[in-house]
Amino acid sequence: MAAAAARAGRDPAGVTLVAVTKTVPVELIEEAIGLGVKHVGENRVQEASAKFDKIGRKATWHMVGHLQSNKVKRALEIFDVIQSVDSVRLAEAVSQRAVEAQLRTRQRVDILLEVNTSGEASKFGFKPEEVAAAAGEISVLDGLRVRGLMTVGPIVERPEDSRPAFALLRELADRISGMGLSNVDTSLLSMGMSGDFEVAIEEGATLIRVGTAIFGPRQ
Repeated sequence: MAAAAARAGRDPAGVTLVAVTKTVPVELIEEAIGLGVKHVGENRVQEASAKFDKIGRKATWHMVGHLQSNKVKRALEIFDVIQSVDSVRLAEAVSQRAVEAQLRTRQRVDILLEVNTSGEASKFGFKPEEVAAAAGEISVLDGLRVRGLMTVGPIVERPEDSRPAFALLRELADRISGMGLSNVDTSLLSMGMSGDFEVAIEEGATLIRVGTAIFGPRQ
């Protein structure tokens, strides 16, 4: 991380590691937290729920997988950041639940808008040409605060081939920032995983989501 930041002339402190703990047992997650991991990411609400009940607020929790509307209520009880808001409809569901819960621990739920920058049919996310308009719609919803954008890089053999997708996310963030929307801040860019996080950092990532490189291959 530090080497990639140095290549881009960036301060390494500007990049946050989110350790993705899908299928990782509680004991290993707690060991990672003990070694300095401050942010953990989970892909599924049900799996995260069981882990959260044992680990609690020892780390900041990020929802990084596809979130179903019927799981929003529990997700808001667990996660500090919802990185994977991929539709206006989902944002509306999060807003409704956030308002109903009266947000005892914080005024607004921090969310990122997921963008499908690779165009792959298997991936979730707003189309690049639609995300700015969606940000405008979401900006007026109660209980939410858009903190940035998220993308999953394409499936490629060479990490360098992910660069266009990451550069596009940064360009979209700049475009939305220029719109001056209330409750919308695009300073967070979540992009890059175990195989391509260095390229992502070079392209401006402020959050990287790394699992395999820390915990080994998933079971």
